[in-house]
Amino acid sequence: MDAYLITIGTLIVIYAITVYGLNVIVGYAGQISLGHAAFFGIGAYASALLTTKAGLSFWEALPIVILLSGLIGIVLGLPSLRLREDFLAITTIGINFIVEALFLYVPYFGGALGIGGIPRVFLFGIKLKGMAFFLLCLSFLALVIFICWWFTRSWGGVACFALREEESAAASVGISPVRFKLLAFVIGTMMAGLGGALYAHYMRFISATDFSFPMSITFLSMIVLGGMGTLWGPLLGAVLLGILPELFRPIVDYRILFYTALLLVMIRFQPAGLLGEGSIVRKWLILKPAGGRP
Repeated sequence: MDAYLITIGTLIVIYAITVYGLNVIVGYAGQISLGHAAFFGIGAYASALLTTKAGLSFWEALPIVILLSGLIGIVLGLPSLRLREDFLAITTIGINFIVEALFLYVPYFGGALGIGGIPRVFLFGIKLKGMAFFLLCLSFLALVIFICWWFTRSWGGVACFALREEESAAASVGISPVRFKLLAFVIGTMMAGLGGALYAHYMRFISATDFSFPMSITFLSMIVLGGMGTLWGPLLGAVLLGILPELFRPIVDYRILFYTALLLVMIRFQPAGLLGEGSIVRKWLILKPAGGRP
């Protein structure tokens, strides 16, 4: 049971790292992204290839993986800057399908067989697995949360918030939509790359189906549930949607239907998420110190 709980906890932390990246793109900068699993997969495949074929260690490969994820984020993010709303959503979905197809049909990426034999992470000569790897992931999550906290208080974060609220007004006072949207996209994809690298070395086997469009919907559901644009919303969403599938194992085949229904319910009744402005949870937390009285 302890090993099972550690496994669930590790995956939740890895997903939370990735979802924080999506929150920077969607919650902070207000861009639509329905293909975040593609960048999660890019990080996983890059780390797997660098450690299995190039012979690098996890720590040697990690900076390359993060930089590569950010670079690909710039390349794929540039066309998205000219698109809005529905067209942007369709483009990001297309990016996910294209990346998944490359992993699936290009032999260099392992094709349908995927990539196995991914080495474990070593730190000071100690093999990290179980609780040790969970603590490593937790450390990276703490770093990611700190970066997001710092970003919200930086000029770049303020500029992204302004673009999210009213792009035309922000541009009229000298805020460059291209510059700051790309900044958010790069930060978000780099965090996704980090999450993908950790996922690859934890699972030690990856395949294209691990990074398909349903995974992107799962990530989006996590930030919508927790609260887009909030600091703790992605973590809450990752925890809740990481635990619920384990509690409802008999209906695991219908999880995408559940996530879709959850998105519709949240958008209709709690569009700001559980921790967003005006949410039930935030009202309860505010009223609680006063004994529940307004």
